[in-house]
Amino acid sequence: MLAKNILRRTVTLGVLAAVWCVYSMVAFAVPVDTAGEITVSGQVTVNGQPAVSNATVLSGSVITTGADSSATVSLGKNGRVEMGANSSMTLNFGPNNIVAMVDSGKVRIASAAGVATTATTKNGTFIADSAQADNFALEVECSHTHVDTTTGSVTLREGTSDRQVAAGSSAVAGNIAQAGCAPCLRPGSTPGPAFAGGAWWLALAAAGAGIGIWLATRNNDDFNFGGNPVVISPSR
Repeated sequence: MLAKNILRRTVTLGVLAAVWCVYSMVAFAVPVDTAGEITVSGQVTVNGQPAVSNATVLSGSVITTGADSSATVSLGKNGRVEMGANSSMTLNFGPNNIVAMVDSGKVRIASAAGVATTATTKNGTFIADSAQADNFALEVECSHTHVDTTTGSVTLREGTSDRQVAAGSSAVAGNIAQAGCAPCLRPGSTPGPAFAGGAWWLALAAAGAGIGIWLATRNNDDFNFGGNPVVISPSR
């Protein structure tokens, strides 16, 4: 009887050890540089599944936020990626690189010096200067993408054309006035009122001339509207 109990315990311990070894191998098989940690607020999904804070995010994940929701993916010493409400992107990263493919919404990327960082949208490619720490935000709208650089420098590439977006400045990729898209609501992005060129100035000139003629012919002592003038005499 004692021998049977010892045998059962030995077999159980062997099974537990084998299970632990398998899980350890799986855990160590995921490189640290290809895993991030996500913090969420509201409704956030990773690869279509609801996400919770402190969960692991692997390179290549598709992250989506709902209304009044946000998410931040911490990439350790390499930096972090923040998402606003109603945003969607595919996030790839490695030991020394971050690549965010932003489909919609608002995304901010902060990367350390030495990390090659690139973001893409339907309107262009945004390449951060890896020689320094960079912090920039993208906002994807119907017909265009805004980029705002807080620190560092970003190259905005549209086709074969490159533009530098230095710290403290912003730029637009795409066409703000594209037909079929809602007007851009960002401050300073709405075009100024359109005037009818020469016709506008002619109207102003005509109005000025009319006022000048009226002032020149006006008599301070009487007001004549087609009949005999009415003379205003001093009070007695």
